[in-house]
Amino acid sequence: MVLPVNVTLAAVLTALLAAAVTVAAVARLGEGQEHRRSGNGGGGKRGGGKSRIPLGGSPHARAIATAGLRAAAQLAAVSLVIGYVVRAVPLLLAFVALMFAVATWTAGRRITHNRTWRWAAAPIATGVTPVVATLLLTGLVGVDDIALIPVSGILIGGALTGTVLAGRRALDELTSRHGEVEAALALGFLEHEARLEIARPAASDALIPGLDQTRTVGLVTLPGAYVGMLLGGASPVEAGAVQLFVLVALMAVQAVAVAVTLELVARGRVHRLHSGTSEGE
Repeated sequence: MVLPVNVTLAAVLTALLAAAVTVAAVARLGEGQEHRRSGNGGGGKRGGGKSRIPLGGSPHARAIATAGLRAAAQLAAVSLVIGYVVRAVPLLLAFVALMFAVATWTAGRRITHNRTWRWAAAPIATGVTPVVATLLLTGLVGVDDIALIPVSGILIGGALTGTVLAGRRALDELTSRHGEVEAALALGFLEHEARLEIARPAASDALIPGLDQTRTVGLVTLPGAYVGMLLGGASPVEAGAVQLFVLVALMAVQAVAVAVTLELVARGRVHRLHSGTSEGE
């Protein structure tokens, strides 16, 4: 059974989105993050900045509303064009490349607003490319197979999440524990080593959501790949095999993405300094 595409479904989706926006606005979720991300603490602008926060004082409320509307528009567009994309290998590969480009931009801009955001391409590509290449070389997925799109999308999405969480947490940790970095330097640590030691524990927490999802699969949740396979007519065993691959592949992809992101932050390739500062400083 699949959900009917009708007015009732649209009404339920609208109500759920409105509820999410309302809760975020009332709870003022995300307030104060702009000052933290800027890297300069906000100073005396804290009081003035508060008046510019939309929807009941919550930047996340507007973000939820925008994300929901974007998702609807993007899924509608994908549903219309995906049938044409799979008819030619170049179009299919171009679509995968587009997913990678959007993931890089999204992850990079979530971590920092200066030009070092471009480095987000490195952890995503390093994590996803070997897994996709293995699938193609072993014949588990063909280069002209429509399955390449959802599989690549799942892996790129997982790498995006790991990159964003690791990058944001590592940079936040280096900012809040700057004194400890200086102390390590005074003890003779190289700058890369000092930054790495301080940022590693926080960045490593980016793996927790994926680990929890894998540990509780089948006991707490039935993930999307499993449910999708069942709705598509696959047997429970086939659906379980696909879901197991997705979970294990995601752990591998995210582990690589987090490790590469941590290294980039430790070496100063990704930072929150003003755009006038050269990359790597």
